[in-house]
Amino acid sequence: MCEVFNNMDLRKYLNTNVKIKIDRPLGSKHPKHGFVYSLNYGFVPDTIADDGEEIDAYVLGVFEPIEEFEGVCIAVIHRLNDNDDKLIVVPDGVAYNDLQIKALTEFQERFFQSEIIKE
Repeated sequence: MCEVFNNMDLRKYLNTNVKIKIDRPLGSKHPKHGFVYSLNYGFVPDTIADDGEEIDAYVLGVFEPIEEFEGVCIAVIHRLNDNDDKLIVVPDGVAYNDLQIKALTEFQERFFQSEIIKE
């Protein structure tokens, strides 16, 4: 059974361990838009977000393609002009500031207006 979330509920993930299934590993191309993923990108299994898909997540701090990952959610990218917010998940003990998160996710987030939410 899937857990259903609206975007504001994603704050519950902040500072918690999250398991991510990677469906777009580092170096892969977006199937529709053709840009290259400069980091691992995936989803939280058995969840449904506002866009009808699983909750999406960027994995920062891992520098090779992976299939799964478990780490700490340090932030949420809240899209102001779209209903597809993203978790920012990192290895335990790793930190990124807002400017670093924006720079590392710019390859995809440049197409949206967003804010970074931290607890």
